[in-house]
Amino acid sequence: MKIDSGTTAWMLTATALVLLMTPGLAFFYGGMTRAKSVLNMMMMSFVSIITVTIAWVLYGHSLTFTDNGSELVNKFIGGFDALGLQSLVDTATKDDGTGMPSLVFSAFQLTFAIITVALISGAIADRAKFGAWVLFTIVWATIVYFPVAHWVWGNGWLFNLGIEDFAGGTVVHINAGAAALALAIVLGKRAGWRKEPMRPHNLTLVLLGAGLLWFGWFGFNAGSELAVDGTAGLAFMNTQIATAAAAGAWLVVEKMRDGHATSLGVASGAVAGLVAITPACGFVDPWAALLLGLVAGAVCAYAVGLKYKLNYDDSLDVVGVHLVGGVIGAVSLGFIAAYPFLEQQSAGLLYGGGVKQLGLQVLGPVAVGAYSFIITWIIAKIIDKTVGFRIGAEEEVTGVDITSHAETGYDLGTIHSSGVAAVNGPAPTPASKKVDA
Repeated sequence: MKIDSGTTAWMLTATALVLLMTPGLAFFYGGMTRAKSVLNMMMMSFVSIITVTIAWVLYGHSLTFTDNGSELVNKFIGGFDALGLQSLVDTATKDDGTGMPSLVFSAFQLTFAIITVALISGAIADRAKFGAWVLFTIVWATIVYFPVAHWVWGNGWLFNLGIEDFAGGTVVHINAGAAALALAIVLGKRAGWRKEPMRPHNLTLVLLGAGLLWFGWFGFNAGSELAVDGTAGLAFMNTQIATAAAAGAWLVVEKMRDGHATSLGVASGAVAGLVAITPACGFVDPWAALLLGLVAGAVCAYAVGLKYKLNYDDSLDVVGVHLVGGVIGAVSLGFIAAYPFLEQQSAGLLYGGGVKQLGLQVLGPVAVGAYSFIITWIIAKIIDKTVGFRIGAEEEVTGVDITSHAETGYDLGTIHSSGVAAVNGPAPTPASKKVDA
């Protein structure tokens, strides 16, 4: 097996970066919930690493990236040639020595599947049974993520039509955002939603999580070139440009609308920019990445309010950031794509391309969004009617951390009237009140 050592080293690094994004997401989501649900929220991300990894090894890679022998069936799902990944051992992605070990490619793609599933959890904070979520992750990855990834990246029907999705705007963000909307509708609103304050309990965790996501996203986007070359450099730079621009645009919207620029806003804006540039990072010029980031940051800042107008409880704004941001990024390629990779792809309208590519960039989000929403709704309904998906009312009031995991995120000991936590005994007597012997 001949491999390119530089490509392999970079892809091992990129894979680790993308895997780090899921713990980063756990911090980001965990800080945005109420204190009584922080551990459960983080556990929903961590358990996704477990379940999706097992499913990917057994059959996920095979269904996504192998052919099944039928031209018609292969448009929608892969085959069984790589079950258990055994056939990937001691093989390379390219036979001429310019590729990487096939298992490295598989590991990289696995990390995308993991975070896509974990992203959905933000829509149902505070109210889902942990066991039901575990079951959902396996079923959803199997009949939603693996087929959709095959459609776009695995020689499926959208791939052959020529859709452009460099690193997962359609496969990851629109897919997860549509699923999040369906799940939020099936589980219903949190007790006290719109009546009680449900503010983020720890914004320092939110900023830490956003920082880890930003860091890991360089592997997410630049790594998707699967090589060490100019396109990887373009994707890397565009990721930074769009993210910074979106974070700034969100802050400007907050200042104009609310009178304050917030830490939650800068974190959310950064994620919106990361989402929007994901499908476009290797296809567009840096000036276009700047424009895309500005648009995504501003639009998503307003889109997170849709849940109040449409009356669905998307707890942590998965729909407003990931679905809306993913659509912005995907559709933008119909206008600003400058570097199409495949013969069936074309440049955007601003670079002399026709309306065909724009049509494809609209078709992809519509097809994936509709499929993900409908199938997710069906999966969630079946789980809810059989094992139950939502925790009981009393458990929700008490807090899902205690009722599901028998733990709390913060053990501060006994709190005195002074606000000082007593850990090793009673609070000391103030010097002014001591009596001389």
